[in-house]
Amino acid sequence: MRTVLLFLTSLFIMMEQAMGLSLSSSAFQPNQSIPTQYTCEGQNISPPLEWSGVPEGTKTFVIICDDPDVPPQVRSDRMYDHWVLFNIPLSVTSLSENAFVPTGATQGKNTSQKLGYTGPCPPDRQHRYFFKLYALDIALDLPEGSTKTQVEEAMKGHILDQTELMGTYVLAKNRT
Repeated sequence: MRTVLLFLTSLFIMMEQAMGLSLSSSAFQPNQSIPTQYTCEGQNISPPLEWSGVPEGTKTFVIICDDPDVPPQVRSDRMYDHWVLFNIPLSVTSLSENAFVPTGATQGKNTSQKLGYTGPCPPDRQHRYFFKLYALDIALDLPEGSTKTQVEEAMKGHILDQTELMGTYVLAKNRT
């Protein structure tokens, strides 16, 4: 019986790795609306996130949440960075709602020039929010407060796998 359990466990781990890195949330399904509590109309706290399928050789993870639907009059680059968290240790495979920074991880600066998560608050219509997870073969040598651009530059050549979870949101005043 023990041999069968070991075999099944090994098989499950191999299947998970073969499927690649995946990211999910118990708060919302892919391509669905992000619950209000995780936005500027609610508590503005980070949603719970879980990941699996970690590739061999992973040392740390990076999470970036951004919104590519920003109108040009708000941001000329049409991108709003909501969360930059890097050097998440290999031992961490989930973040709870309103997550504390895991020991060893480092907060980057979002577009609001703040450390930590800033929830969706689209000014005009429904926007898409991409929670991106990267598995890296190194820890990034960057200080707290580094920007998404700095983190992305430092990650080049060190991404073992990546995945994303997209959710949407529209402010109550813009809902039809």
